[in-house]
Amino acid sequence: MKHAQRVPDPDPAATPAAKRVLNAGSGPLSSRRLHPVFRGEEWQEVRLDIDPQTEPDVVGSITDMSALVPPRSFDAVWSSHSLEHLYAHEVPAALSEFKRVLKPGGFALITSPDLESIASWLLEHGPDHVVYVSPMGPITPHDMLFGHSASIATGKRFMAHNTGFTCASLGRLLLAAGFPTVLAKRELLDLWALALTEQADKASVQRELKAAGLDMFDSPD
Repeated sequence: MKHAQRVPDPDPAATPAAKRVLNAGSGPLSSRRLHPVFRGEEWQEVRLDIDPQTEPDVVGSITDMSALVPPRSFDAVWSSHSLEHLYAHEVPAALSEFKRVLKPGGFALITSPDLESIASWLLEHGPDHVVYVSPMGPITPHDMLFGHSASIATGKRFMAHNTGFTCASLGRLLLAAGFPTVLAKRELLDLWALALTEQADKASVQRELKAAGLDMFDSPD
């Protein structure tokens, strides 16, 4: 498959109201599916990943997309279990890139393993306890902390985890990256963060997310 050198322009056949979401660190098409809020006909997905074997639309690192993604070119950024694969010192650069590529009024939706929940499982059951079974196989606290061991053993070193977050730490990083409004929550073994640009309609985004099954309201609605 031939990969684009740069994010393609919007599809001219799309409706004028079409919105674009950047799937940042998309992974394989089968495993990094869009959040339901982005699955409507009004959304166009562009997949970006550092590993060409995942067959993304564009090959590149989320830590520096300057040669790949123009500024203010996306309505949303979706980052699902990608940030933990970076080293800690690379995370601020990636979050600043998320902010740079968003249009005025855009938002970033991020999910990542929750260190606090994983630590609880680790202390109670040990590192090798099977917490759940995924399409890749059994997942343990060790896998959640350090990356899927079976995949890494086959040479997929991109699967290794090099950092981790709590709601508080990820929230601080997003604020430091220039997002004026950040909401974060823990849900089961994951944390979720919603980062809004200055002109984003917070209430509207929250309503859309709730309709798609994710409640990011910071107070009773």
